[in-house]
Formats: sequence, structure tokens, C-alpha cells
Amino acid sequence: MKESRILIERIKAGDKNAFKTLIEMHQRLVGHIVFRMISNTADRKDLCQDVFLKVYQNLAGFRHESKVSTWIATIAYNTCINYLQKKKVSLFDDHTPENKSLENISGNHMLPDAFAEERDIASRLQNEIDKLDVHFRTILTLYHLDQMSYHEIAQIMDLPEGTVKSYLFRARKRLKKRVMSKYKKEEIWNTSI
Repeated sequence: MKESRILIERIKAGDKNAFKTLIEMHQRLVGHIVFRMISNTADRKDLCQDVFLKVYQNLAGFRHESKVSTWIATIAYNTCINYLQKKKVSLFDDHTPENKSLENISGNHMLPDAFAEERDIASRLQNEIDKLDVHFRTILTLYHLDQMSYHEIAQIMDLPEGTVKSYLFRARKRLKKRVMSKYKKEEIWNTSI
């Protein structure tokens, strides 16, 4: 946290390279949130830029009461919520975002057929995640891809920790139900164990 304080002080002092470093450190996190919550591909890049603009504009007010990543994720989440409300998109409405894929979850030392199989599974799983409610897919992303704690997610989404745990449980349950009802077990999991 000491490094983040120093970085923020450099940004406040006008160091543009320090802000560029802050963006590079957190662009993946912001991208995860925006790409999970916003289905309109044309607006995603603009929203990511809006998030970092808001970060820059509000940096003077950051009090280091949480991690910088949690604070930035909160800004990203709220920016997406505002966008969705402005567009009158229901937060608990199933809709399928266009052409997204999971992060590269495969290792570098896989055989081509195993890599293709894992990529197919990841694609199917991503398709089912995309059909979940906005809150559920956001919590799954923050917890599993960004490895945030319940406490951090609760801060970002302005929810009690118990609600975060409940939503994560329900998201996993709904995802499992969707996957199990749509695909045969052999199609999803490698049976060569």
C-alpha cells in the first residue's frame, strides 16, 4: 500500500507517467468489470476511458481507506450501473453480450487437442456466464478472475458481505444448473481422468 501512496502522490504532483502506470496496473480489472456488465461492444471502450477519467478527477479525494484496486473497481462498477440505468437496462435481466471469451485459462504446455478442448469448454462456459444477471456475472468475475475477497466485492458493489456470499453462491448454482441442463457431462468435463 505504500507503493500506491507514492504513486498517487506522484500523480497529484503532475507526473503523467505515474498515471499511465496506474492505468496499466488496473486496466485489466476495469476491463473485466466493464466487459461483464456492458453488452454493447461499441460503448465498452468509452466506458473504460470514463472510468479512468473519473479516477483522475477524484484522486485528490482518495483517502487510502481501501486498496486502490478496490476504489477503482468501485468507480468502474458505479459507472457501469449508471450507464445501464441511463439505457434503462434491467440489472436482473438475462441477455447475451456479443462475442466475449474467458481469459486465457489454459497453460502454455498443453497439447493442441487438449488446448482446443479446453478452449471449447471455456467458450461454452463463458456463453453461459454471459446469460446470467449483471450482478451475478460481475460477482463471479471479481471473485474468480480478479481474485477479490468478499469484503472488497462488498465495498465495490455497496452490498453487505453476506449478500455478496449469497449472490456468489446463487450465481454458481445458476451457472451449474444452466451448464448441466444444456450439456451432457461428457461434453463439458474431460472424461480421460
